[in-house]
Amino acid sequence: MDEIDGPGKVTYLGVGEAPQPGSGLLTSSTQMFLRWGRKTAEWLDRQSPRPSHVVVHGGMAQYMFHLQRWCRRNKVPLVADVVDWNNGRYVRGGVLGPLNLSLKVALVRQYPRCDGVIAISTLLETYYRNHGLPVLRIPPTLDVQNLKVEHHGSSGPPGLSLVYAGTPGRNKKDLLATIIRAVDQARRGGAPLNLRIFGPSPADVRALHGERTLPANVHVLGRIPQYDIPGVLQEADFSILVRRPERSTNAGFSTKFCESLANGTPVIVNLTGDMGDYLRHGVEGYVCRDHSLEALTETLRVASQSTAAERALMRVAARNRALKSFDYRQYGAAIGEFFDKLRR
Repeated sequence: MDEIDGPGKVTYLGVGEAPQPGSGLLTSSTQMFLRWGRKTAEWLDRQSPRPSHVVVHGGMAQYMFHLQRWCRRNKVPLVADVVDWNNGRYVRGGVLGPLNLSLKVALVRQYPRCDGVIAISTLLETYYRNHGLPVLRIPPTLDVQNLKVEHHGSSGPPGLSLVYAGTPGRNKKDLLATIIRAVDQARRGGAPLNLRIFGPSPADVRALHGERTLPANVHVLGRIPQYDIPGVLQEADFSILVRRPERSTNAGFSTKFCESLANGTPVIVNLTGDMGDYLRHGVEGYVCRDHSLEALTETLRVASQSTAAERALMRVAARNRALKSFDYRQYGAAIGEFFDKLRR
């Protein structure tokens, strides 16, 4: 795949499910809403020997229909890997649109009919256990052990160095505008802070900020390759993330949170989902009492008063937490046991 950033090799096996570029509306709609999953089932039919399990990540109702039918016919366990509970307000077509309805049917009707579920959060684990399914909960995982940590905090302008690395997205899941205003208010109140934003363009950030001029202590660096992200995280004193505590965010789990801890960078967040299981206030970072501008501003003032020695201890605690909780090696045995039980 020529468009992949960075070193290494990515091998991709496509089965031609997606409509071809330039397909007309009727052809695309027929493929997406009637035939989606059929080519995957045909590909599975060609495999020799048959797979011991099929794991499906994503896919809409019609995709699940074809996979469930194939797995039943071939007596192969089907496992759904569920990482989100989509918010229909931000799906193309809206709450009553065909895309959102198809996704919801998969979540509430078809995944509960699978042989097992791998869930990313306690909310999803509880939901599918209540349907009588075997469930394995696994948070986002990384190769934490082999991730080199070479930087030790800010090398930029004086003051506390903060970083946001990611994309707020069309659904504005990350409250980047709130973060910018809080950083500005904290600075005006005497807290020496600098925020660097990676991912969105300067124009995107200004639009989120209401087309107003960005504060002098907010710097938008735009998109950078994924393999440069560890460096920018490690150069910061804290990463920062604020989200609304709604079902979609509580069902999911931010990979930004895990990546920051893996790089030994403490986080400043309001708790959504399972974050409270991995973050202790003043240990791996700082917890905002909620997602409001006032709460975040107050937390930033507290963080700005931390000493270099306190921040150094937080870096160690953040890294240790990631090694214990987000390194993929921690879950290998559990996944093997889970699949073995489904096969019997």
